[in-house]
Amino acid sequence: MKLVTWNVNGIRACVKKGFIDFFQQIDADIFCLQETKLQEGQIKLELEGYHQFWNYAERKGYSGTAVFTKEKPLAVTYGVGEDFEELEGRAITLEFENFFLLNVYTPNSKRDLSRLSYRVGWEKQLKQYILSLEAIKPVIYCGDLNVAHQEIDLKNPKPNIGNSGFTTEERNEMTSLLELGFVDSFRHLYPERTDVYTWWSYMAKVRERNIGWRIDYFIVSNQLKDNITDVNIHCDVMGSDHCPVQLDIQI
Repeated sequence: MKLVTWNVNGIRACVKKGFIDFFQQIDADIFCLQETKLQEGQIKLELEGYHQFWNYAERKGYSGTAVFTKEKPLAVTYGVGEDFEELEGRAITLEFENFFLLNVYTPNSKRDLSRLSYRVGWEKQLKQYILSLEAIKPVIYCGDLNVAHQEIDLKNPKPNIGNSGFTTEERNEMTSLLELGFVDSFRHLYPERTDVYTWWSYMAKVRERNIGWRIDYFIVSNQLKDNITDVNIHCDVMGSDHCPVQLDIQI
């Protein structure tokens, strides 16, 4: 199977910057979006051969997720549990015969860290939700997780320690999940690969100089790790401040 995740930072804008060309070229079995930034009825994508599932935020032009899949899922659910209302459209779960696919746009803790405590609480709820799925069948968890897990995952780690996306709290939540029986698919295959990122600031020449962060992931249950055949980060694909990440896995 070929799966793709991409924070498009506004699907309507991304469509004007070549989204459809990439979508058709990559021909994924499952294609996940984050930060769609629209409400129902504001776009109509003609994606022949795909079932479309959207989770819209109540706030206009904010957050939102979507999943496009060739295979019709057995079930689709939204959110990460009762403790966090799904007002921001941040999670979609698709159940297939042999696995769950969970597409997530993790809350940003904000530059002043004013939302860090909310985010940590959300992640703890998410962790319990993932474990409840994993008790039934393996999980593929993907999306913009808004954290660079290790120093190797961003260009300038030292000056960013404690900043949003690289706080001890956020990194520990990722570590905790992995220790419960999951792997970061990219690091599983490429533990020492450097200078490969998925997000760059819009500041002048930052992307040209590859001053980036790897904050978009495919996290998979340990029982699936030997089925991973490749993870490809499409750094050359424009259209957003993030780039697409591709997981090839045998299921």
